[in-house]
Amino acid sequence: MGLLITFILGIFIFIGVLVIKLTNNSKIIEQLSISIALGTMLSLISTELIPEVFEIFKSNNIIITLSLILSLVIVGILLLKLLDKFIPEHDSEHGLSHDCTKQNLVHIGIVSSIAIVLHNIIEGMAVYNITLESTKVGILMALSIGLHNIPMGMIIYSTIEKENKNKKIILLSLVGLSTFIGGLLMLFISSILNDIIIGILMCITIGMIIYIIIFELIPHLLHNKNKILSIFGIIIGILIIFISMLFE
Repeated sequence: MGLLITFILGIFIFIGVLVIKLTNNSKIIEQLSISIALGTMLSLISTELIPEVFEIFKSNNIIITLSLILSLVIVGILLLKLLDKFIPEHDSEHGLSHDCTKQNLVHIGIVSSIAIVLHNIIEGMAVYNITLESTKVGILMALSIGLHNIPMGMIIYSTIEKENKNKKIILLSLVGLSTFIGGLLMLFISSILNDIIIGILMCITIGMIIYIIIFELIPHLLHNKNKILSIFGIIIGILIIFISMLFE
C-alpha cells in the first residue's frame, strides 16, 4: 500500500503541469491548493504525528523526551533547508524570482528539478514510513504533500516550457517518480526498522512538514491579496483531517 501511495503522490506534479497548460486562472488554483495543504499539514502534525512520537519516546523524564524530539525535528528542518538552497524563489507570476532571465530559465528548471527530485525522494521515504504505522495517516500525509506539489509542477513546467519535448518528458517523469523511488528505498530497509528508528524518522518528517509550513506555504499565502480564499482553503484542509478522524 505504501508503494502505491508514493506512486500516486507523483501524479500531483503532473496536475500542476495541466493547470499551467489548460487554465487561465492558475494562480487561484495554486493558492487554493497551497492553503488546503497548509490546513491538512497543521492538523496532521498536531493530531496524529506529534502524539505518535511522544508515545514512541515516552519516558519518565519529560525534559529528555522533549529535547530528543526537538533535536530530531530540527534535523528535518535543516535537511529541507539545505535542499531548498538549490531551488530558486517562486513568488512571481510563473513561480520565478523577478531577476530571472530567458537565458537562464531552462538551467534554473533543470537545477530545480534535480533539487526537487532529492526533496521528493526524502518525502517519499517519509510517507512510506508513516504508512507502515497507519495507512490512513499515510494517505492524509500524501494528500497534504501532493497539494503542495501542484505548484511545484507549475514551477518546473514554467521554466522548461521552451525545452524540446523529450527533455521535458524525462525531467517531469523523473520528478513525478521521485516519491515512488523514496518509497522503494524504504521498502528495502523496512525489515531492519524498529520502533526507535521509526520514531526518529517520524520526528524528522515533522521537521520537514514544519519547514514547508513556515518557509513555503505561509509566506506564499501572505503574498496573495485574496485572504478569504486562503482562509477558505485552510478550513477545508483542517476539515479533511477532522472528518477522517471520525472514521477511525
